[in-house]
Formats: sequence, C-alpha cells, structure tokens
Amino acid sequence: MEDHEAEVHPSPARAAAIGDLDPTEPEQLTTAHDRFRELRSTCPVAHSEAFGGFWALLRHADVAAALRRPSTYITSVQNVVPKVAFTGRRPPLHLDPPEHTPYRQVINRFFTDERVRDFEPTLRRLVVELLDPFVAAGGGDLCDVAQHLPGRVFGQLFNLPAGLAETIEATTARYNRALQEADDATVKATSLELYEVAKTIVELRRHEPLDPADDLPSALLAKVHDGAPLPPELVLGTIRQMIVVGMIAPSVVIGTIAVHLSEHPALADRLRREPGLTGRAVEEYLRLYTPYRGFARTATHDVTIAGRTIPAGEPIALVYASANRDEAVFGDGDRFVLDRPNIGEHLAFGGGPHRCAGEALARSMLRVVVEELLARTRSLEVTGEVVMTRWPEWGTLSVPLRVVPA
Repeated sequence: MEDHEAEVHPSPARAAAIGDLDPTEPEQLTTAHDRFRELRSTCPVAHSEAFGGFWALLRHADVAAALRRPSTYITSVQNVVPKVAFTGRRPPLHLDPPEHTPYRQVINRFFTDERVRDFEPTLRRLVVELLDPFVAAGGGDLCDVAQHLPGRVFGQLFNLPAGLAETIEATTARYNRALQEADDATVKATSLELYEVAKTIVELRRHEPLDPADDLPSALLAKVHDGAPLPPELVLGTIRQMIVVGMIAPSVVIGTIAVHLSEHPALADRLRREPGLTGRAVEEYLRLYTPYRGFARTATHDVTIAGRTIPAGEPIALVYASANRDEAVFGDGDRFVLDRPNIGEHLAFGGGPHRCAGEALARSMLRVVVEELLARTRSLEVTGEVVMTRWPEWGTLSVPLRVVPA
C-alpha cells in the first residue's frame, strides 16, 4: 500500500492557483479525509478553481441544511462536480420538484424494503457466482470482480436479456475509467453508448411490454401524469441515469470495506462468527467510506454560509464524504465504531427529495457481499497498491487482495 504519511497539501503558490481545495491532487487512502478534516475547522465553505470553479460544503450541518431546501439549492443546473452530463436531461436527478416527482413515484415502487427482501435470494446467487472463482483463485483485484455485480443486478431487476446486461457491465466500466482519467472524449463517447443501451431497453419494452407492476421500464412507459404519458426523451433519460448511478458506487465501497477488514482481522472474525452484525457494520462503513463527495446543487440566489457568500448560479459540491466524518456530529469520526449510537444521521444517501431511491438495494448488496466474502475466507490481505478514485467518487478503484479460502 502507498505511504499514508506523504505530504498532501499544495505549496502556497499552488494553493493560490487552485483556491482552498485542490480536487485534482493524487490521493492515497487517507489523504482526502485528512484535508477535509482540516477544512472543516479552518475553511468549511471552500472554493476551488478546478473543474471550472466550484464551492464545497464540508460540514454536516451545512450539507444537511442545503438538502432540506430544494427550492433554494436546485439540482437542474449542475448535479455533480465535476460536471459530466453532456447529453440531455436525465430524470429524476436532473430535475427539480415538482417536475421530478412523477419519475420518483415510479422508481420508488421498485426499491421498497419488501421488494428488496424478495430479491435477496437472486442477489445472493449473483454474488456467490462472482466470489466463488475469485476465492478459489486465492484472490485478485476485488474491484475488478465487484464492478460486475451491479450490471448483473440491473439486468435481473430490469428483466433484460443476458447479452444486454453484459453490454451494460462493459460500457459502464469504460465510462468510469474515462471519468477517473479525466478523458472527456471517452466520457462523451461512452455516455452516448449508454444512451443507445437505454434506447434498446425502451424499444424492447415498447414491443414486448411486461406488467408495469413488475417491470420498471414498462411502468415508466405506462405512467400518466397530468393526463399524458411521460415525455419519451425523459423516459429514455431516466433509464440512462439509472444505469450509471447504480453501477459505480458499489464496487468503490466494496473495495474499501475489504481494505478495512484486511487491516482489522478481529473485526472480520467477529463478523464471521456473528453475521447478524453485518448490517450494522455496513451502515458504519457507509458513513466512514461514503462513496460520493461531489453531488452538486446551485443556489437560486446569493447565500451566505460560515461568513462566505456564494453567488447565485455557481456550482456547490455537497461533500457527503466530509459531512459523514464531521466531529461535531460523529465523535471520533475517522474511526470505525460498530455500535455508533447516532449512525442514522449519516448522509451517505443524501437527503430531501433527491435522497437515493435505491438505498435499500445498496445496503442489501453490500451486506450480502460482506457476508459471502467472509463466509468463504479465513483471511484477507492487501498485496499491492490500492488505487483511489477521483472526484466525484471517493473510494478504491483497485484493491489487490489475497484470500485464504475457508
């Protein structure tokens, strides 16, 4: 693993060029959170010249307040830092209430706790199919394995042919790699490819509709709002948005959890003995290793926070990854605490009308992966360099892991 004590703060000249925060600096496992902790106490409303310029809210109270005021802090101008949307509006994240509401009404029905519980046997089968060869081989890059899971889950949930699900897996992997490498040309190209995938899904359901009670694309096509179907281009955008939003974060978090478990074998052994604690552990991991740090809003008028005035129209990153370690809310916030009493206050899934619709599924995916990985192994060991993601995600892009089968 890389040296976590390496200097991470820019020189004075560099700081003058990039402002309070440089999101383009190379990172190691702890460096981003070291910087966030410093800024929460010295500059909790930071500004950066990177990515065309943006503000960053780093304290829990400020992020939570913005999430509670969707009419002031809107998402329809820019929904993420850096801005990566090049091709049309994609509901519901690119729309503000009430325009986004009919799309969320449909989506929410398919991610209830009950539906996720009913889906868990299928989810567990998919996880086991991925983990068994990984464990039998003695390990490998866990993130490479984990990145296949969301596409397979997506294919099952959307009732897709196997080939189409495989296309989604491959294309989203290239899309994410291009984001991490700041390769705008490939980001744009793969984004268009994902639109073609979404078009294929929509056309499939137009010609072969399924019961809207059981199939989300069919439900979007059947939805009537204000006496009319949802606009075709926005149904397409919704499918396109869902493909990407659910694809990247799971593998990022899974890799980071594995690093922590490798460094804390007593915790891993306890979860092996008491798998009923895994859900609680996952909740603390979501707080500690929140995978998003750049979801954005734009203020509709000038706002003053912590003595700094943010002009209307300028992008504001809501840095969930910083807010969830804010020592004013979470004591000893940089440490994993299995029995943390106020864990329900974390913002890993955002808040307000744009709170993540798939949070129940995300929790289930992470819990099942941790349960099955630990059940199949006696030990985990990181054997090489852990590569970190860049904005807008935080977490691991590559985790070379050696495992001893159980």
